[in-house]
Amino acid sequence: MKIHLTYKICLLLISSLFPQSVFAQDYTRWGLPEGAIARLGKGRISDIAYSPDGARLAVASSIGIWIYDAYSGEEIALFTGHTDRRTVRVVFSPDGETIASANFYGTIHLWDAVTGTHRLTVAVTNAIGYDVRLAFSPDGRTLVVNAGDSLLSYNAISLWDAVTGVHKQTLEGHTAPVTCMAFSPDGGTLASGSKDETIRLWDAVTGAHKHTLKDDGDGKVLSIAFSSIAFSPDGGTIAGGSWDSTIRLWDAVTGAHKPTLEGNSSSITCLAFSPDGGTLAVGGYTGNIDLWDTVTGVHKQSLKGHTSGDITVVFSPSGKTLSSASFDMTMRRWEADGSNKRMALEGYDEISIVFSVAFSPDGGTLAVGSYTGNIDLWDAVTGVHKQRLKGHTGLVGSIAFSPDGGTLASGSTDRTIRLWDANTGVHKQSLKGHTHGVTGVAYSPDGKTLASGSHDNTIRLWDAATSVQVQTLKGHTESVRSVTFGPDGKTLASASGRHPYQSGGDNTIRLWDAVTGEYRRVLTGYTQPVNCVAFSPDGKTLVGGGEDGLHLRDAVTGIHKWIRKPDAGGVESVTFSPDGSTIAIGSGNFTVILLDAVTGAHKKTLKGHTRWVSDVVFSPDGGTLASGSADGTVLLWSMTPYIGR
Repeated sequence: MKIHLTYKICLLLISSLFPQSVFAQDYTRWGLPEGAIARLGKGRISDIAYSPDGARLAVASSIGIWIYDAYSGEEIALFTGHTDRRTVRVVFSPDGETIASANFYGTIHLWDAVTGTHRLTVAVTNAIGYDVRLAFSPDGRTLVVNAGDSLLSYNAISLWDAVTGVHKQTLEGHTAPVTCMAFSPDGGTLASGSKDETIRLWDAVTGAHKHTLKDDGDGKVLSIAFSSIAFSPDGGTIAGGSWDSTIRLWDAVTGAHKPTLEGNSSSITCLAFSPDGGTLAVGGYTGNIDLWDTVTGVHKQSLKGHTSGDITVVFSPSGKTLSSASFDMTMRRWEADGSNKRMALEGYDEISIVFSVAFSPDGGTLAVGSYTGNIDLWDAVTGVHKQRLKGHTGLVGSIAFSPDGGTLASGSTDRTIRLWDANTGVHKQSLKGHTHGVTGVAYSPDGKTLASGSHDNTIRLWDAATSVQVQTLKGHTESVRSVTFGPDGKTLASASGRHPYQSGGDNTIRLWDAVTGEYRRVLTGYTQPVNCVAFSPDGKTLVGGGEDGLHLRDAVTGIHKWIRKPDAGGVESVTFSPDGSTIAIGSGNFTVILLDAVTGAHKKTLKGHTRWVSDVVFSPDGGTLASGSADGTVLLWSMTPYIGR
């Protein structure tokens, strides 16, 4: 209870220094990059961790670290020091006062767990990916990382001074990646589990190897890989959980094998001893938490409620309750009788990888299409999530509101176009005909025609009133990535380029008569796939972008006005501001770039996303730009400083 009390006192002290409104503000406005006014979604989750007392929960996401009050489920803070690359691992120090986090490329930061103040960068390792693991020593002065000095050397273990950031030593001996680590309660021993099917015990001070645990007690070599390790509170027992759904117990001093606990229905993801050491809580991929008697090896109870695994668990200091969190986006607090209090972690499952965004004609609603196949509707003013539209079985690569705002069209890799009532969310009809995924949808200005582009290399025109296919436009020799109507409705432009997770593109833009479907002109000069195309509001200019930059052309003659050379990552999406003065680019280098639409001069680069920007769209009044990203969020940017200038 001491840790929890210290946390409460610190929070009260901070509250006295700042106006209460600071703590009451909407989390959609926390930790925003310069120029942004709101963030929809909290990013993609890669790790979750409880504080030692169970009072707080840290969630590692693609945009930073979210901290929650584990009793109320309310957001407390957002730490955004990893905005250059997504955070993939997070762990609390034993006293709960420090958080260590690692990003995708192995940069490790230490934070004040209450104030969010950055303390130091411990190291930049050569570890890359989601397999990085972290562990604190009991005194909090040493941080352990499962990485050595060479690229992807997860077989080694590095010890770092958590106060100074100085490297202490590297332990080598495992022959496969180290997947879990834990210190004994006295800090004298470090245990490491590996895919080489062993647990190694090390002297935490000298680095000397003590024991290798690899025998099941009958002289048989284990045929499992370890996923989690825990010491009993007295330090006498080591528990090792594995992907073969068993938990093995050893004497931590002699290495002698104790009972093997079997009967779990899934691979083990976490282990936690009760404070008295008599109970072991085991979390698995099914979402169940099993309680075992560590003396007799008898299964005591199964706690059911979570619907997915990757669970983290922690006992209360008294041992009377158990807290758990899961990738099903819930926290639960369990009583001795198995009953639990459920608290949802809001804001994560509304958005995954964002592929498409669209404002309603009145600017009040923002629709977001994602990798999950869902479409989420948000209040564009308040940032409140309004509704989720489900039905697609593939990612939603394009969405468009009808000009009257009554219908929302969505194109998906499931080869269908779905029409939704934009007010009620009711599914109205599915349009079928494309033989491959649908990558682009667009309404004509009068709302009478819906155009769709596809990986089947065609554009199809549909009667918006009857949903009958009117024409099939053929000419592209590779995938059609983007389609758009000119403002007078007489011309349709299509761009042939790749789509994320897809290849292809014939490196052209084609212009069509939007009424007759007749081919008018092909615009060449691109050396790479063209991912996006857009008309200026007056219809006189056409812009197309891709891996080889941005090309601005006369919309009638196709003559170049200017070319912007490619930035790293290329152009994923492009749009004009409603007044025609500004072009916004969604870039593969994680930024939004604003250009003068006449001269091509650079106005501003908006930084804040942590993965590629898949789609950009202006609000109808031009005052706001929405950018959707593969980091799982949509950022809303104020355009007041840039529009018309």
